[in-house]
Amino acid sequence: MGIGEGVVEVKEEKKGDILILRMRGRLDAVSSPATEKKVFECINSGQSKLILDFSGISYLSSAGMRMLLSTTKKLKSLSGRLVVSSVNPNVMDVLKMSGFDHVLDLSPTEDEALRKF
Repeated sequence: MGIGEGVVEVKEEKKGDILILRMRGRLDAVSSPATEKKVFECINSGQSKLILDFSGISYLSSAGMRMLLSTTKKLKSLSGRLVVSSVNPNVMDVLKMSGFDHVLDLSPTEDEALRKF
């Protein structure tokens, strides 16, 4: 049984003071608002060090990229940090084509992402 359309499944895991959000699904115009709300709830509850594990994200639209941008800006304003890890090749192509690979903090693995904090 797969995940429903327009829903990104988000699982939380803490490693010290770093919160890892493991995401699965398609980050598109339908799913991005709810996903952003979830991420912002974590930030508003005092979580300023975030890793988004994108190994389960199969598709990223411009709405998903806007979500990443707003999350990055929000965390910068709080002296926090967002690292996106384990991006699959298709999603990485989208990020590179849009120049987002220069805007976002990307890590090939979770271990490398953890070392950035």
